[in-house]
Amino acid sequence: MTTEAVHLLRQRGIQVTAQRLAVLRAVGSQPHITADRVAELVRAEIGAISHQSVYDALGVLVAGGLLRRIQPAGSSARFEDRVGDNHHHLICRSCGRMIDVDCAVGSAPCLTASEDSGYEIDEAEVVYWGRCPDCVAAASTSADSSSRAARAPRKTPRTPVRTARAPKRKRPERRRP
Repeated sequence: MTTEAVHLLRQRGIQVTAQRLAVLRAVGSQPHITADRVAELVRAEIGAISHQSVYDALGVLVAGGLLRRIQPAGSSARFEDRVGDNHHHLICRSCGRMIDVDCAVGSAPCLTASEDSGYEIDEAEVVYWGRCPDCVAAASTSADSSSRAARAPRKTPRTPVRTARAPKRKRPERRRP
């Protein structure tokens, strides 16, 4: 990858640095990786690097078209090296897992808006939300055990709950004239 990465950087007019190469390798090793995780992997590989240097390298690589930045609503930005194709993302609402999903209709239709208002559209971002198979299975297992627990006889007898009652108020006696 290093020789290929060096060639790609030079081809795009991006200065080749150890930090940028390490960032490319980190993103290539874990699709949909956060900047914090990139920093951890880069530090493990080359030693000390600031968060700002990681963000700068990610920005340069995204601007150069070597990485793609995805920021789903309510989530940290994620980065991937799958660029230049028309793919979308599926995100689990429960655990946050994100996977790539190929476009069902092909490459160009997703870039055709019903009304472009004069814009020249060059990118479309589609994010599907749902629950991954693991979270669906965990939820159904949890629901099954909850329903079994609800049907199971109680092991301890219920004790009556006693509540304190306010004393009855006596009506004032009426005096007759």
